Amino acid sequence: MNDRVEDYLAQQVATRPDALAFEDNTGVRVTYAQLDASADEIGARLIELGVVAGDRVLMLAENCVAAVALLFGAWKIGATVVPFNARQTAGEVQKIIDHAEPSALVCTSGASADAAAHGVRFDAVEAVGVYGTLSFAPLEGGTSDDATDVAILLYTTGTTGTPKGVMLTHANVRFGGLTSANLRNMTPDDVIYGVLPLTHVFGMCSVMAAAVYIGAPVRLAARFDVAATYDALRDGVTLCSAVPQMHALLMAYSKKMGYARLESPSLRYVSSGAAPLDPAWKRQAEAFYGVALQNGYGMTETSAGTAATTNEIGDPDISVGPALPGVEVALDMDAPGAGDGVGEVITRGPQIMKGYYKNPEETAKVLSADGWLHTGDLGRIDEKGHLHIVGRSKELIIHGGFNVYPPEVEAALNDHPQVIQAAVIGHKVGADEKVLAFCQVADGCDVSVEDLRAFAAERLAGYKRPSQIILASSLPAAPTGKILKHKLLETFADQIG
Repeated sequence: MNDRVEDYLAQQVATRPDALAFEDNTGVRVTYAQLDASADEIGARLIELGVVAGDRVLMLAENCVAAVALLFGAWKIGATVVPFNARQTAGEVQKIIDHAEPSALVCTSGASADAAAHGVRFDAVEAVGVYGTLSFAPLEGGTSDDATDVAILLYTTGTTGTPKGVMLTHANVRFGGLTSANLRNMTPDDVIYGVLPLTHVFGMCSVMAAAVYIGAPVRLAARFDVAATYDALRDGVTLCSAVPQMHALLMAYSKKMGYARLESPSLRYVSSGAAPLDPAWKRQAEAFYGVALQNGYGMTETSAGTAATTNEIGDPDISVGPALPGVEVALDMDAPGAGDGVGEVITRGPQIMKGYYKNPEETAKVLSADGWLHTGDLGRIDEKGHLHIVGRSKELIIHGGFNVYPPEVEAALNDHPQVIQAAVIGHKVGADEKVLAFCQVADGCDVSVEDLRAFAAERLAGYKRPSQIILASSLPAAPTGKILKHKLLETFADQIG
């Protein structure tokens, strides 16, 4: 099979088998040769469970060497991996199982208590290897012969609140890896800090695939810990891609420790993604790191990347840069919200997804016959050809680097018997977006904010849970009864903390 992601690993095994490939915070370290052998071992175990080419394997994971080995093991036998963050609830996992119909479930139980708990629920059998610990369980899945070129199936609920599986092919992931490596001028001498989740397209393509393509070692972190990240960036790490909230926390931590700057002797590249940059904040971050802060734009449907900057330190540019090599970006000026030089961002090229799994209707809505993907985001292109994202036509909230979709949170809150209707919006606070929930309840009801927090906690992963819940007897609405979300902040301004 040509042009597959595991070819990148094969190239490293052929040329640098004893070089360090990945290490994680459980103490596991593997060379490329060990990673390759581990992948073969895991692939054989999947075959024993009945997995064949064209099947899907659900990976419930947090960042660790075992997750990387599982990815390559599944790919080597022709299976598609469905990466899903282990912090998701049992109900959220079941939704994915129902839609993706995987033939096996594998949990990174040695590196994540949440993953281990999921494994227990499915009576998964633990296996220990050089790669660490994984737990395996067979599921009643099916084979899809027309999807054998799909490397990963990443789920995003979108604004409809129903799961949509983004099919990214091996060619998509390969392109994301080599483009990211070239953009960063990466070499095997670099050391990458892998704190972005491998269950997210940014961590999968721009970190993991890029590292294996170029042969640079990755230090994987299961979760973002400000002290551990701060220490790592001062101890040999050369590249770090993160989201604005992480950068803000690092700067606050440094100030608390009495340091004005990071003062890293090795760090040479820092990027921020998943949220727009503020000019003053960008200057502050560059002064802290001592290197330029690069920005970029992408989404799950575009294998992470569409545009990115390569600016020098001090450049006031807060765009997301020009289109990546081989990628086209344009504006649809007929889209809703277009005007005055602003249009819907559309893009095409080797980074575009194959489509939404088992959902040709939704695929047709965003992917034209000639290959243009309609992103749903509004932007403008300046005289330099740099793209500026000016707003989202969708309601997507990006909280802590994770995508949060209001309909999913609203549906969870609406399940409470004393909630009449719920509305969820994002509220920009510093470098992050907070999830705000407004719940209409009947006069005289005895439900409390604490009750609804507990209710939501049973149904939603931590990063999806509202930062604040406001109870009200009514919400601003149009004559049709539709909630006017744009009036929520204004209406409840005195209650928003």
